[in-house]
Amino acid sequence: MTTRHGRGRLRVYLGAAPGVGKTVAMLEEAQRRAARGTDVVVGVVETHRRTRTAEALGDLEVLARRLIDHRGTAQSEMDLDAVLLRAPRVVLVDELAHTNVPGSGHEKRWQDVETILDAGIDVITTMNVQHLESLNDVVESITGIRQRETVPDAVVRAADDVQLVDMSPQALRRRMAHGNVYPAERIDAALSKYFREGNLAALRELALLWLADRVDEGLDQYRDTHDIAATWATRERIVVAVTGGPESETLVRRAARIASRTAGGEWLAVYVARRDGLVGASPDRLARQHRIIGDMGGTFHTVVSDDVAAGILAFARAENATQVLIGASSRGRLSTVLRPGVGETVIAQAGDADVHIVGHDYARTSAASRPRTRLTLGRRRTVAGYLLGLVGPLLLTAVLRATSDLHGLPSEALMMMALVVATALVGGLLPALVAAVLSGVLLNLVFTPPLGSLTVSSPENAFAIVVFLVVGVAVASVVDLAARRSTQAVAARTEADALAVLSHSLLHAGDDVPELLAQATEVFGMDGAAVVRTSGVSADVVESHGDAPTSVADADVDVPIDDLLSLVLRGRPLPAEDRRLVTAYAAHAAVVIERRAALAESARSHEAAEGNRVRTALLAAVSHDLRNPLAATKAAVTSLRGTDVVWSAEDEAELLRTIEESTDRLDSLVGNLLDLSRLETGVVRPHLGEVDLTEAARLTVSSLSDPGRIDVVPGTAPPAVADAGLLDRVVANVCENALGHTPSGTPVEVLTSDYRDDDGRHLVTLRVVDHGPGVPPGATETIFAPFQRLGDVPDGDGVGLGLAVARGLSEAMGGTLVAEDTPGGGLTMVLELPVHETDA
Repeated sequence: MTTRHGRGRLRVYLGAAPGVGKTVAMLEEAQRRAARGTDVVVGVVETHRRTRTAEALGDLEVLARRLIDHRGTAQSEMDLDAVLLRAPRVVLVDELAHTNVPGSGHEKRWQDVETILDAGIDVITTMNVQHLESLNDVVESITGIRQRETVPDAVVRAADDVQLVDMSPQALRRRMAHGNVYPAERIDAALSKYFREGNLAALRELALLWLADRVDEGLDQYRDTHDIAATWATRERIVVAVTGGPESETLVRRAARIASRTAGGEWLAVYVARRDGLVGASPDRLARQHRIIGDMGGTFHTVVSDDVAAGILAFARAENATQVLIGASSRGRLSTVLRPGVGETVIAQAGDADVHIVGHDYARTSAASRPRTRLTLGRRRTVAGYLLGLVGPLLLTAVLRATSDLHGLPSEALMMMALVVATALVGGLLPALVAAVLSGVLLNLVFTPPLGSLTVSSPENAFAIVVFLVVGVAVASVVDLAARRSTQAVAARTEADALAVLSHSLLHAGDDVPELLAQATEVFGMDGAAVVRTSGVSADVVESHGDAPTSVADADVDVPIDDLLSLVLRGRPLPAEDRRLVTAYAAHAAVVIERRAALAESARSHEAAEGNRVRTALLAAVSHDLRNPLAATKAAVTSLRGTDVVWSAEDEAELLRTIEESTDRLDSLVGNLLDLSRLETGVVRPHLGEVDLTEAARLTVSSLSDPGRIDVVPGTAPPAVADAGLLDRVVANVCENALGHTPSGTPVEVLTSDYRDDDGRHLVTLRVVDHGPGVPPGATETIFAPFQRLGDVPDGDGVGLGLAVARGLSEAMGGTLVAEDTPGGGLTMVLELPVHETDA
């Protein structure tokens, strides 16, 4: 065996369906390499008795296959050891997805190929696209056939070369019709099922798209390796920037139209979110646009960047975009001149990508008409700021005037500046501007010569006052912005915490609407909340918490949940910025209410299905298990009354015995049906008293059909609390069940005992032990369901009510009935009842 260094190379011939010519293409490549002097051998090739494939094989060296005995037949597989020992330069391995016969070295042929590659041998192989693991479910939905033999995508993606062997559906069907793929007896079935033209077209598209994606991956890898940032327009890829605003819908529709005009074009929507999360679009509007983008065939992406233009450009370069769409700016002309906007920056830095500025109804012409929102600091803080801005400079001037010999103009200006900053912190920008102007005037009048006049004698002092005013305004603006951002951050944090609580409750809560209303009341500081259903002029409260309003008109805040339901709160009107969070609570309430309705509908459906099942089983019982004993009884009676035949005494006794057994079966069946009906309607009223279980069991067994097979073992257990009549039914049903499932001649034992459980309760136990076949694992509860019969019971032998009735009657008496496996085989029924206490 020749040892080579490095891993071998893998070439895959990929086809859309059998018969496109993958194996022939592989063999022709092998012939070309062999003609050039390359050492090529055939590890395994499946000709499928196709003449063209056998001819392509030619005089290539073919390694003998390994014979493996499987279930008494010899089956052949590729001899992996022979390939490794021969160690050619190239080996041909057909049908990569093939599953090896048990007993081979590997389960799958692709694992054999991995071993060959690890040995430094090049491999050429074939496979169809339907065998790719990631496409298995898609192929099943197209063809209706699930492929059991699959290859992990990673194996094929790791190939050094993947070549598509393509053929149109029409050409492949002609090849099939001419008998070049399947034998004659299989052609009609194949053409009418798997090889329908639509199936072949869909499989062909899957193969082309999968290979195109792999080519894209290779291209991206090449560009990354060679640090190529320029756009390569291999296909039209359009990036559209969305903001979450109403204009974004115009942009995505334009992007979809542009992409539809080019073959293979795709478009991607990108939303740039700030890192601090303070400035963002409405989540509801973003979610709506996300749905619209998906419906139009695009994909939605979110990137995080403090610079919107940089975020758009980075995403476009990463996606190798050829076109970028941006909405026309809504900024004013002066703002655009002073600082370039997103559109101007993207145009300047887009490089080879084309940039489209798309006009919309919300562009610059309407910017002035849109209301500007400004975060307020609250009425109390604003009033306090104005008071401080008006009174503070006067008081500070008086103090500085009284101590004028201790400081000069620079110190006085700094103290005035500190007052301006304090005013900005308390009341915001406008009070701070008032304080800055007033402080500048007082500095001029009181502290700058000539005193008492607005005239400034020294140019230096005049310049200082001007600088003071400019710096004061600038500092006030910065401090005001910081204060508002801080308030906005606190509000965002509060909203995020509330949404986190909502998400947690949505994941873990059931249908607890009152808990949701309690959370809303607490978060918004309201007096009460309710879900109200409005129909016409009437309103009904569905759920409520606290001092809740009873109608939409009675509420301080109302948010619609659906066409009839609304979330209403009482306490105070909420600011506009809190409406989004209220909407989130309303959406959560809608989910909870829908979940409750779904659960209720599911319960009703389950009840209806259970009722149908019971009715069906009951009809089966009436039609079969009642008919048989009635027919036997009628036949016996008719025979006895007939005058054409003289019956012997033995025959008459046999007919009478048949009548007796049939009527007993009818009595037992009707009794069980009546008992089950009483249990389901809850009308069973046990008359509890002191009952000796051993004696009660002995009396019940003596009245059964085959009492000789049941051994009631005497015990010393104390009396139990039970209803003697109900207990007789329980023991009879359990014993009859044991006799029916135990082979003839096998005894059944009845044992009694007592014990105390973990809670200290004194219980009496009656065990009915059989040594029959038992029940399958996990079926010990199933056997207690009504109309449940195991497969080893002959047809007509009961309808499966006995154990269901026995358990129901046991529970009505305050006891339990469970099934356990009998050691050594069989089933043990365990009845537990409380001990009758003498003092009680």
